Amino acid sequence: MDSILIIFITTIFIATILNVYLKRFGIPTIIGYIFSGLAISYIFSLRDKQLHQLDHLAEFGIVFLMFTIGLEFSVAHLKKMKKEVFVYGSLQVFVTGFVFTLFGLYLFHLDMKNAIVLGFALALSSTAIVLKILNENSEIHSGYGRITLGILLFQDLAVIPILLMISIFTSHTDSIGFLLLKTLASAVVVFFILFVFGKMFISRFFDWITGANSEEIFLIAVLFVVVCSSYIAHLFGFTFSLGAFLAGMTIAETKYKYRIESDLVPFRDILLGIFFVTIGMQIDLETIVKHGHVILALLVSIMLIKALIQFTMLSFFVQKRTNFKSALSLFQIGEFALAIFALASQNALIDPTINQILIITVVFSMIITPFVLKNIKFLADLVVKEPQVEFTLKSSGFSNHIIIIGYGPIGQKIAKNLKEYGICYIIIEHEMDLVKKGERDGERIFLANAMQREVLEALGAKESTAIIIALDNASKIRQVCEAIVGIDKNINTIVKVRNESHKKIIEEFGIKHIIDTSEEMAKIITKEALTCELKHI
Repeated sequence: MDSILIIFITTIFIATILNVYLKRFGIPTIIGYIFSGLAISYIFSLRDKQLHQLDHLAEFGIVFLMFTIGLEFSVAHLKKMKKEVFVYGSLQVFVTGFVFTLFGLYLFHLDMKNAIVLGFALALSSTAIVLKILNENSEIHSGYGRITLGILLFQDLAVIPILLMISIFTSHTDSIGFLLLKTLASAVVVFFILFVFGKMFISRFFDWITGANSEEIFLIAVLFVVVCSSYIAHLFGFTFSLGAFLAGMTIAETKYKYRIESDLVPFRDILLGIFFVTIGMQIDLETIVKHGHVILALLVSIMLIKALIQFTMLSFFVQKRTNFKSALSLFQIGEFALAIFALASQNALIDPTINQILIITVVFSMIITPFVLKNIKFLADLVVKEPQVEFTLKSSGFSNHIIIIGYGPIGQKIAKNLKEYGICYIIIEHEMDLVKKGERDGERIFLANAMQREVLEALGAKESTAIIIALDNASKIRQVCEAIVGIDKNINTIVKVRNESHKKIIEEFGIKHIIDTSEEMAKIITKEALTCELKHI
């Protein structure tokens, strides 16, 4: 017990110190956790027994991540994303898996079973890392964010048949038909329990729990729902995270969605940290020294091939820049591949040396991913330039109009209100999907980057009565403000900010019309409270 406690304290200490220094250079905490895992694995020689003791605990980091993602996507939302999940997702998994299977067969001379397992494992990407960074960057609802999320959801579903393939290849008793029928029956039962029955039960359950008027009891109940749903899915042969995702989708349609989401964020992030520590523990320095050239060749080849396959396939469906960003987001190998490699190795489908080489390749691809995602706009600019507005727009005579920057949920409501008042306005949006929606809504919308002064000048920023910035991303808001002030400091600019610190940053540009949402919300709540009938005892 004492040794486990010492390991635990040392891990926290190393992770804290590392991340404090890494954060100063803008390096994500994920990297700090991975290197902390590498450090303690050698300090305490955690190569076998102790590592496996943490696996299930670490997996619940992904479970809580998938649960919170499920909260964002109700059935109605998922129906809107059916193209991203089922069309783009199936294309990515099947085509990439097939290509890697062929490489395994003809380049590395693996037998058919090994090639199929490895090929489809390599087709998977990292849900944990990609969704964490997309959430941090507020890009989860962007054009490439939706495509990335849709494909990741399909990949999580694809883990089930891949694990089933290993059972089929190693089973000497059950027939393929029996295994497939068993899986289908299990899927129907899990869906019925977690979604159909869960939908009838969950609201009543939380209504009853809130009757106790205790935050502690409510949180315990939430943890119970997440863990129980995950275990039910696991009991029927599916991943823990799939059960959690279905539970999240069920709760997404209830009034408790936002309260649960805010309560679970600390647990999710802590457990995700443990997950990344265990990833670092799997790095074997001896294998790197012996087979470094092989690992490097595999790393570069796999990431390049995955990105090229996805970019080529989706080029028929998606705008080039959005496509390039989504391809870069998913070029790594995911954590579920590690689980597949482990199971395949246990069943003697993969040689132990190859298994260790593949594990290190997966981990290195994960380490690279946060740096790529943090600089994805810069990388996209190098390859695919941001769409530009034709400067002939100057001749179209925009004046005394309002410019709305961003056609997300807020931008759409602003446009609707201005239309009702009969005010002339135009919209600038850089996501193709939202531009198409604007065109369907009959809006005068332009595909362009509002962070570029030339775009704003072309659309009559100087002649406008006001510019409304309807964006959520703080970094983008700052850059748009910078571009507007660079044209003319006297342009009436209206900006929505999240908090006081964000407000101070925007005030430095000399912008006076700043709406602090936290402050305004406090005023609205106070006003509402003052209009309530006071109960006298």
